[in-house]
Amino acid sequence: MPVPFLDLKAQYRSIKHEIDPAMQDVIDSCAFALGPAVERFEKAFAEYCGSKHCIAVGNGTSAIELILMAHGIGQGDEVITVANSFFASAEAISLVGATPVLVDCSEDDALIDTTKIEAAITQKTKAILPVHLYGQCADMDVITILAKKHKLLVIEDACQAHGSGYKGKRAGNIGDAAAFSFYPGKNLGAYGEGGGITTNDDAITKKIRMLRDHGMAEKYKHAVVGRNERLDGIQGAVLDVKLKHLEAWNTARRTHAALYQALLKNNPNVTLFQTHPDRIHNYHLFVVRVKNRDAVQTKLKDKGIQTGIHYPIPIHLQEAYAGIWNTGDFPVAEKLAPELLSLPMFAELTEEQVREVCENLKHLS
Repeated sequence: MPVPFLDLKAQYRSIKHEIDPAMQDVIDSCAFALGPAVERFEKAFAEYCGSKHCIAVGNGTSAIELILMAHGIGQGDEVITVANSFFASAEAISLVGATPVLVDCSEDDALIDTTKIEAAITQKTKAILPVHLYGQCADMDVITILAKKHKLLVIEDACQAHGSGYKGKRAGNIGDAAAFSFYPGKNLGAYGEGGGITTNDDAITKKIRMLRDHGMAEKYKHAVVGRNERLDGIQGAVLDVKLKHLEAWNTARRTHAALYQALLKNNPNVTLFQTHPDRIHNYHLFVVRVKNRDAVQTKLKDKGIQTGIHYPIPIHLQEAYAGIWNTGDFPVAEKLAPELLSLPMFAELTEEQVREVCENLKHLS
């Protein structure tokens, strides 16, 4: 039985009757850059996250950059993040002129190892950027305590964490600010690029709104040198429609994840990551560890089962950062990288498809 890794067409079919008129409204109004649809989404997403403000921007990477810029973080500053993440977590820090300082991840959940953070703090450190990887929040209590102790900002990389939670709070309302990606494959995805920033800080919100629009507080009056990171009106309309379905979609993902866990827990060739009971996992990705990962992935593909790898090369071993770190610097991230396998995960996945994946993993591992 063919099992896609992700099926955006199935999602579109389920909401076509809402999406098509919403997009047509933007076309009819010609409000293509920002505009009423974006404003409606910003208000709704802020309320959803429990935050005072949401600023919609061009993509998730730019969301991190703009948060850093608004807080004055740049040349000569350091920001701590984790070695096991998508490259953009560190890239955004570099793009504002600051220095990314990496720490290793924990083997049991692949999240930032909070026991390693304090040793990485220097006089140049300005912020900690924990990544809510795969849709599970990092240990924010420990991170918040460290940040207060050392007077640092906490910036959530929530690009995979739409609707995730930590001890009663939603991702996006735990740190000083949070960055979200609305890339099409996310739990809340646009029909193109998109990103968002949540915060409760009025002054930072004002700065970011200026920075995303060429530094303008008023049209053609540029108070600072900014960027062009306005969200398209059509993307705002799409996201506003999709947000209404996010909880139901996340609930479906959690159902699929529970079935995966039940069927795979006794498979000696598959290692499951820990899901913490004090957190709400949105299962943006369902990632397992398998030996001979590449061979397993190829055999699954031959059976019509699509999988992914998140992420095959840790940040510190990427060519872009050659000469800064060495092999062996972050041993857990390096140990996990060749074993990580992302199984099919999307709301419209069926029980039969999940069982098909697990049955094949019995014989292919």
